[in-house]
Amino acid sequence: MDVDNHPCFNAEVRHTSGRIHLAVAPKCNVQCNFCNRKFDCANESRPGVTTSVMKPVQAVEYLSGILKRVDNLSVVGIAGPGEPFANPGETLETMERVRAAFPDKLLCVSSNGLALPEYVPRLAAIGVSHVTVTVNAVDTGVGANIYEWIACGKETYHGREGAEFLLENQARAIRLLKEHGILVKINTVVIPRVNEHHVPEISRYVAKLGADIQNCIPLIPVAGTLYESLEEPSPEVMRPIRAQASLHIRQMSHCARCRADAVGLLGGAAGRRLAQYRQERKIRCDFLKKPCIAVASSDGVSVNLHLGMAARLWIYRFDKDKVDLVETRRMPVPDGSVNRWDAIAELIPDCSALLVGGLGRAPYERLQSKGIMVESVEGYIREIAEALFVSGEIPRKALRLNECGAGTSCGGQGMTDCGF
Repeated sequence: MDVDNHPCFNAEVRHTSGRIHLAVAPKCNVQCNFCNRKFDCANESRPGVTTSVMKPVQAVEYLSGILKRVDNLSVVGIAGPGEPFANPGETLETMERVRAAFPDKLLCVSSNGLALPEYVPRLAAIGVSHVTVTVNAVDTGVGANIYEWIACGKETYHGREGAEFLLENQARAIRLLKEHGILVKINTVVIPRVNEHHVPEISRYVAKLGADIQNCIPLIPVAGTLYESLEEPSPEVMRPIRAQASLHIRQMSHCARCRADAVGLLGGAAGRRLAQYRQERKIRCDFLKKPCIAVASSDGVSVNLHLGMAARLWIYRFDKDKVDLVETRRMPVPDGSVNRWDAIAELIPDCSALLVGGLGRAPYERLQSKGIMVESVEGYIREIAEALFVSGEIPRKALRLNECGAGTSCGGQGMTDCGF
């Protein structure tokens, strides 16, 4: 393996060597004030966005299929959509399976660094050659304005205490990675009025720890976050920031701000084709043929229930420029003889869309295959439904990550009352 054949660490190969991100890590242990993760938005290219979350076995099968269509992938990475080491079992199993099946591929992981130190020896043993650690502050006062909370085990930290705890673990992780001969990239999100003047200090700090390269990423203001109203730093703003940072550590300036399921060359045609494929395969609402929307709700006011927890579905249609409640329908009781998700599809044959507070991969794919667009959302039913009826789109601020709240007890076969 040529460790220089990584397009993020080496700009010279970005036009010839591609990467693929396997989205196997949905949970996160740090809440950043600029982050709002979604299950899918085909039009967005930013960290935290993915079409679906896969199990390790599924990820390797998916990778095998992609490699038959895209022949220039040198790097297999995990970058979310959450934090890989808030999902250590899935992350490490995926890396091990990829290493066994495709020993010629470079392995790469992107982490916030909080839980990373514990797993560095295991990464080295697997043969992970590149790790990215996101460091947005080395001053606890600055960090307190970036992180809403930081969770470790049963403890949750806030403010300066949380920022200090995170930084201590990041520093330890970087040192350990270098001790194990792993190349380290630092990602720093440049946030106007928060840490933009603090970046050179970050660069100096991580350089002393031995980091190899830094990627200063302009903030992407995301709806539903504390910093949604801030402006994205322009190239004119980023240029001097990177110039000052380059006095301390080599800079990456060709970042594509990849999705958690990115494929192909950085910003290349393969990635755009797959994004187009995601958009084309997303089932559109046809309210002429199926005029209603079904909603999982406890009160008929908000979308607030996981699909598996709903005892009934609320049915709405658009009539005379307003959203009307048609009726409620009791959910089928699982008896083991019929796939539950098929039974739900049969319950709502007149519905183009199903809005839920959350669900897992199995019901999502099954219901989509039945011609029902399924989305996890949060907010008032009538506001979201009206937007969907009128424009065919759900407001970005309402979209949420599809996830299962059932834990390990759920087998995902639609035969239980769990929220999978």
